[in-house]
This record gives sequence, structure tokens and C-alpha cells, in this order.
Amino acid sequence: MVRDKSMEMRFVYADNAATTRISDAAFNAMLPYLKEKFGNASSVYGLGRESKNALLLAREKAAKAIGANVHEILFTSGGTEADNLAIRGCALLGEKLGKKHIVTSAIEHSAVLDSCRALEKEGFEVTVVHVNPEGFISADAICKAIKPDTLLVSIMTANNEIGTIQPIAEIGKLCRESGILFHTDAVQAVGNMKIDVKEMNIDLMSVSGHKIHAPKGVGCLYCRKGIELPKLIHGGHQERNKRAGTENVAFIAAFGQAIEEAVLGIEKNSPYIKSLRDRLYDKISDIPDMNVNGSMENRLPGNLNLSFGGIEGESLILSLDMHGICVSSGAACASGSLEASHVLRAIGLDDERARGSVRITLNEENSFDDVDYIAFKLRETVERLRKLNPNWNFR
Repeated sequence: MVRDKSMEMRFVYADNAATTRISDAAFNAMLPYLKEKFGNASSVYGLGRESKNALLLAREKAAKAIGANVHEILFTSGGTEADNLAIRGCALLGEKLGKKHIVTSAIEHSAVLDSCRALEKEGFEVTVVHVNPEGFISADAICKAIKPDTLLVSIMTANNEIGTIQPIAEIGKLCRESGILFHTDAVQAVGNMKIDVKEMNIDLMSVSGHKIHAPKGVGCLYCRKGIELPKLIHGGHQERNKRAGTENVAFIAAFGQAIEEAVLGIEKNSPYIKSLRDRLYDKISDIPDMNVNGSMENRLPGNLNLSFGGIEGESLILSLDMHGICVSSGAACASGSLEASHVLRAIGLDDERARGSVRITLNEENSFDDVDYIAFKLRETVERLRKLNPNWNFR
């Protein structure tokens, strides 16, 4: 018997929605500002001016990548801070005008939902729009949720768990015509699909660096010209007096390089990544009692979220990890107890099915051999775990 060497133990990273490896170009872009070009960007002498120029260059790259103007980019510590800055800032602006109503969706990232919950405690009203079984939010549903005192609509461009892509341009147009600010969390979308904030009528947009091969701890908020967000962090004049604190020049330089690369690579990388995902699904689609969460048509190219009957997702993840495969779960561990994903519950899965889910997210660094290995080990592991479950009795 000839052994199949392609199925021998290997390492496969397939959790790119959680974080990505920093690219060589991004890494090299940051190095000078950690050692020889270490000046404070607020200093007026030459060393400081070098850092200031690095910030400007990164701002230009970020703006060009999303169709914005340079002065509309505010650097942050990542997507979570950008979401908080946008939502709380808009809330304070709206409150001055007597508007205290926010519209969001049931499948938003916790950075958005928790920000909205915090504002509810301060007297704001939040309407959470439901999604269909594929995780899709229609512009009509947003229209019905809008009230005379609506100040902000916040809908993510693409979901971080099931990869569903929303009709952002249509929702943005509706908000613009209604005189309502529109924010989108585009953390998962940037680098995977073309985004033009002007064409899509986006007023504010959150981006995170570590999803696009930059380091963890850097990102940006696009804020359309004319929207004067209040200062939420005090102590300095940085970021056009919107975010106090000495800038993380090295990480920002890496972010500028990474977002430029990510956007330039979309046309080449997205079809390839989609072909990886489709190959993986084709190889496992006949596994009994397995379903795809979200639509296969309207989703990010590398996302595949799967539910398996008779299996706990955490057990499957840990078992795959023993074979060198990194994937994530549709469930999150909170306060020592396993809680089903709010996203999967929002699309209609019960807690048991939601807990039996895994998210596989591929990118351009994966190969067809990686996909074949995942498929082989996933099929093998599902079968083994089901045999260990005395309640498993699929017909």
C-alpha cells in the first residue's frame, strides 16, 4: 500500500478572519521607525519631521485605497476603537440636535453592539434590524427602522463569522437621502472587495490592520469631510485634534503599506481565494448533516462557515489543531460558559447547531494542498467525533 504523502501532518493556518500574518513589505516598512527614525511626529526638528512624513504617506495610501481624501483618515488602534469613535462620536453630535435614535443589525461585531448598548444606558434608543436566514439585511428593512430622530445607521460591510456581504451602497444612498449619518464596519471587507466610500455613500468606515497583513494594534476610521466628531480622547492635538496621544508611527507605516498591497491585490487574489473555498466545499459537501451558514453566492471569497449535527464546534477545532489545522468556532467562551454565537442565532440556528459550527477563512497564502488536507482531516475528524457521541443517530 502506497502512503499518500499529501495527507501527512502539516501546518495549515485557516483562520484569517481572526488575524493575518504580517506581510514582508509591511514588516519592512515599520522597521526604520522602530530604530533609526524613532522621532516623535510632533517634533519640529528633522528626526521628528521624518516620522511626520511617514504618517502623511500612510494616510495618503489609506485614503487612496478606499477612495477618500487624505484629511478624512484618522489613525486608531484598530477596528474596535474606530467603531467606538464613530458610534459614540455620532451619538454626541446627534444629541445636540435632539436626535437620539440609532439603527444597527443583529449580526454586528460586538464593538458596535456593545457601544450601542452602552448608549442605551445613557438614554439613547437603538433599533436592531433582523436579518434573513442567509444573514442579509435589505435596504427596505433599514428604511422601515428609520425614525424622525434617527441620527446614525451602522451596518457592517461583510460579516466576520458567516462572510455575508451587505448592500452597502444602497443603504448608504438611503441614509444620504434621509439626512442620516451612515457608518460601516469594513474590517473584514477591505482587501477582499472593492470599496469606494464616495460611490457607496459611506460617511464613516472602520478598518483594522491585522486583517490585511499589518500588525495588531493599528487601524483607521474614515470620517467624511464636514462631520466634526467630538474629541473622545483628551491630552494632545494629534490626528487633527480628534485623538490625543503620540502616534504609533511604525505600525501606521506598516498599515499604509499593507492596505495599499491588499487593495492592489484584490483583482488577482479574490478569484484565487474563492477557488480555494469552492474546492474545499466540493470535497466535503457530502458529509451527512452538514450545512453552510450564510449564502454561498453573496459572501466573502475565503469564508466558509459550517455547522455539523452531533458535534461540538470546540471539540472539532481542538481535534483539527492536533493535526496542525487552525480554524475557529461560531461560539465564544464567556464567563466560563460556552455561549452560542449571536450571529448564528440571528440567522435562525438553535444553540446546539450554533455550537456545532466552525469558521474556515482562507487567503492568498493558502494552497490547494492546504485545502485538500483540511478536507481530508475534517471528514476524518467529524466521523470520529460522531462515533464518540452516544446520541448521534443520523439517518
